[in-house]
Amino acid sequence: MIATGGIANAVTADMLKVPDVEVLAVSSRDVTRAQAFADKFGIKRAYGDYRELLKDPDVEVVYIATPHGQHHEVALAALDAGKHVLCEKAFALTVAQAEEMIERARSKQTQFLMEAMWTRVNPLIRKVVAAVEAGEIGEVRTITADFGFRHEFNDDDRLWAKKAGGGSILDLGVYPISLAHRLLGVPTHIAAHGSLAPSEVDADASILLGYENGAQALLSCSLVADLGSAAEIVGTEGRIVIADPMFNPTKVIINGVEHETEDLGYRHQIHEVEIAVGRRAVQHPDIPWSATLEIMRIMEEALRQVGVSYEDTVR
Repeated sequence: MIATGGIANAVTADMLKVPDVEVLAVSSRDVTRAQAFADKFGIKRAYGDYRELLKDPDVEVVYIATPHGQHHEVALAALDAGKHVLCEKAFALTVAQAEEMIERARSKQTQFLMEAMWTRVNPLIRKVVAAVEAGEIGEVRTITADFGFRHEFNDDDRLWAKKAGGGSILDLGVYPISLAHRLLGVPTHIAAHGSLAPSEVDADASILLGYENGAQALLSCSLVADLGSAAEIVGTEGRIVIADPMFNPTKVIINGVEHETEDLGYRHQIHEVEIAVGRRAVQHPDIPWSATLEIMRIMEEALRQVGVSYEDTVR
């Protein structure tokens, strides 16, 4: 585990519940924090620098739980060190960074790389996808999806700091965008409107995605308003409601019929990585590199229209 923040805590707690997975090491810029994290979860090795962790020959897979602004640097180093990589979403700050990360993995030929978009392997999301593909709601015409909450502004908070890759689209909007992409593919039109925080990241945004057949996705994300996190997919012959939280649902309603499952958190995702690495796959069929890049391109265009660019941050 690379980093020791909130995501690292949540994912590590679930990793420990997956059979045949051992959380062997953790790194942080502060070795004291790394050791405290190791003590909390019973991890054997703590490092004060991720580069030291990458030298550990016993570590097979790394989970990059750093802020978005560090994903590119750490992922390239991990791939060069011979590690398989599961990288938190958003995958990178820019499309160019994402392309370089994927090309590095492709050049290695034997290393697994995946964006940690756990929603795509959630069993109920898979049920939704199967229902849509089977024509249970006819042709999809409209998708609405939101994810937003109020978060007090603070220049030093990763959600607001531009250098860290803060802003609502990369952190929250990626989920509604990923859902729309999974069901409707690549849009032909993108229109976005939003507001900027004092730190020059997007505080909120509404995004309209248009498709060749006239279908549309109406998506919203916010760090200043409590939008909740639900989604609805309407087709010519029915509808699907994904209950809050749409990024990790435990209930969906397909044409009036409820389907429920236990909240297993990140365990589905970790198990999927375990299977893929065991099969010597380099990418996952539900979260392929092509999808990650297509979603990054949608976000980058939406950010451009809202008035945000991370190009000066990555130089």
